[in-house]
Amino acid sequence: MARIAVAATAPFGADVLERLAASHEVVALLTRPDAPRGRGRRPAPPPAKEAALRLAIPVLQPDRPTGEVELGAETIVVVAYGLLVPSELLERGLWLNVHPSLLPRWRGAAPVERALLAGDPETGVTIHRTVAELDAGPIAAQRAFPIAPGDDAGAVYARAAEVAAELLEGVLSAPEPEFRPQPAEGVTYADKIAPADRALDLADADGSLRRIRALSPHIGAWAELHGRRVTIWRARVEEGSLVPLEVQPEGRRHMAYDEFLRGLR
Repeated sequence: MARIAVAATAPFGADVLERLAASHEVVALLTRPDAPRGRGRRPAPPPAKEAALRLAIPVLQPDRPTGEVELGAETIVVVAYGLLVPSELLERGLWLNVHPSLLPRWRGAAPVERALLAGDPETGVTIHRTVAELDAGPIAAQRAFPIAPGDDAGAVYARAAEVAAELLEGVLSAPEPEFRPQPAEGVTYADKIAPADRALDLADADGSLRRIRALSPHIGAWAELHGRRVTIWRARVEEGSLVPLEVQPEGRRHMAYDEFLRGLR
């Protein structure tokens, strides 16, 4: 059992945190401050903090981490944290970043989403040393897994969390983890999802389906259907056309597409 701290914010980080806490001593969580969420825009804790509170793990939430942060462990696992870790902190311990892609492909903020948008047949998880350059540190462990035709981002993140926990078992149990440099070739960047990335071009059925899968169930891709702006959460392609299955009209709840059509009538 390793004594570690975790830096995480997003749901993927919360998933990995819970898996790590089942077999290791997690002494602290470093996460982002509470932020407005939902339609009421009330401050709410990030998903990783919610997991830590359930597990009775102490939580630190600085606006920006500085050298004054004390985590109580020499090894820190970083997974979907979302803030830059300064060099003075990186120099004080072993910071291991969990990245849900096959680095050096898809460095950056949205590796799962960009892999699905690109139609990649596989992705994976890389455990690497955190360095100042974005997702560029030497690799301690890496494993690929296929992306099934029906997988959305939620399914890929869930599989990535499972693989990440398994890879970390090997890395954390090693007396001294071994690292290899990332390849110089094949570097691509996964830019953060912007509002323009959410718009569907219904004339491109296959591209639209990839976009829906990439942005479900957490962000959502939208189109104009029958004169209304609608988020499409699930769909399929039939005879070259996109067929919505689950939608959410603006300001409404999720519903089957048939129910949406009945409401129009």
